[in-house]
Amino acid sequence: MPIYEYRCASCGFQKEHLQKASDIPLATCPRCGKESYARQLSVAGFQLKGSGWYATDFKNPTQKKTAALPPCQGGDGACSTAACSAAAN
Repeated sequence: MPIYEYRCASCGFQKEHLQKASDIPLATCPRCGKESYARQLSVAGFQLKGSGWYATDFKNPTQKKTAALPPCQGGDGACSTAACSAAAN
């Protein structure tokens, strides 16, 4: 469901409203009650809900996937020497 930004031309009150795209735009200002409340042209906003790709892959930035280091030339596990690290890059 899109988030629309509204602003009153009379009192300057501004607020975001979560509405369906098919809903009739709001016209009455919640602060002053005048019929000068209009939808503004702004950056599109949306909410992602559920358990789809967003929740499983991108929602938690602290759980980043890290690539394993290449094995060392000597065969002793992950490379930690400067020479091996430079060769791997």
